[in-house]
Amino acid sequence: MTDALARQGLTERTNAAIGEVLAGRRSGGRSALLFAGPAVVASIAYIDPGNFATNIQAGAAYGYTLLWVVLVANLIAMLFQALSAKVGIVTGRNLAELCRERFSPPVVYAMWAASEVAAMATDLAEFLGGAIGLSLLFHLPLLAGMVATAIITYGLLMIQGRGFRPMEMVIGALVALIGICYLVEMFLAPVAWGQAGLHAILPQMPDAAALTISVGIIGATVMPHALYLHSGLTQDRAPGADLQGRRMLLRYSNRECIAALAAAGAINMAMVIMASAAFHAGHRDVSEIQTAYHTLTPLLGYGAAGVFLVSLMASGISSSTVGTMAGQMIMQGFVGFRIPVWLRRLVTMAPAFVVIGMGVNATYALVLSQVVLSFALPIPMIALVLFTRSRAVMGPFANNRLTDIAAIGGSVIILFLNAVLLLQTFGVPIPGLPAS
Repeated sequence: MTDALARQGLTERTNAAIGEVLAGRRSGGRSALLFAGPAVVASIAYIDPGNFATNIQAGAAYGYTLLWVVLVANLIAMLFQALSAKVGIVTGRNLAELCRERFSPPVVYAMWAASEVAAMATDLAEFLGGAIGLSLLFHLPLLAGMVATAIITYGLLMIQGRGFRPMEMVIGALVALIGICYLVEMFLAPVAWGQAGLHAILPQMPDAAALTISVGIIGATVMPHALYLHSGLTQDRAPGADLQGRRMLLRYSNRECIAALAAAGAINMAMVIMASAAFHAGHRDVSEIQTAYHTLTPLLGYGAAGVFLVSLMASGISSSTVGTMAGQMIMQGFVGFRIPVWLRRLVTMAPAFVVIGMGVNATYALVLSQVVLSFALPIPMIALVLFTRSRAVMGPFANNRLTDIAAIGGSVIILFLNAVLLLQTFGVPIPGLPAS
């Protein structure tokens, strides 16, 4: 290693190595690890505390019945994260920037406002989740857990100043920690694997309350801010200098999306499976994270309850950090305005302090935030479909017919579920769906 290379930071060395792969001077299985990072960072949005809240409710109340919803949501997430990454790689701009360039100012400002609401709803769930995990694990008041979470996430955000690679590695380590925690839970919980496998592929919707939870699962799985974020993470990361380079980047990106989102999906399904195995038989009313923790202790032991809290804490801290990064990207992309990270962190965590100050149940706030997200979700989804199918934007990388059909179908599913939930909210009976 030369002295100049030794003096380079981790990000610079990664970019240089990626350049060698794109130029054909480096190959081998380990080269794929150089391209890993953006989808791993985005994947934390799919295993944030909002997922904990909705998945615990789904498993406790309906057993394995709603596992198929988690699977469908994850498949939709894979597709749209891949499209988001493609936008950044091909155009060199993120999704919010493209919206500002291609849409009229009134549309842009409306999209920005809706996206900011979604970002705040996201951070409400992530910030509260981390605070709940810290407060229960270390026996702190919830407010103290919130302050500790704020300090830790701000510290993690400072890593961003060292380039993309250190942040990718820190978030990747936290994702791995969450995965290990749920792998342990699977050995501790009495899982009926046959039932779990059957309901993962057998669509059922028991009643209206299950529909509300299902929309919450989708809102917690396919995240609006993650669609904006992924395009920004790929736009400046070792850009391809020509068509061949961009094609190679897209191949690596698609593989990473499949691997990272498959892992996130497996963790989500493990959450439902654990809640079903632990609570469904005799504790169907478990609907709060705190109650789940206290109920797990006598059912599966202190080890299972402790592992659950560690995973929740890692999820909340990492996802809150990534959520702040996404919020910065959304604001800068839509309106070209950037505020200091500490101010962004302060603004996005303020709703959580307000919610707790008003005495609102923390887990209820988490689930409600996921429903809000599901209503904001069609905005970036529709924008992605429009841009990635346009040859004027994507050139030869525009979607093929099969991808187009899948993307439009995913958007239609989200819009349909939102319409059904809206009717349900206003007391309109849904034909064929029993009342809860």
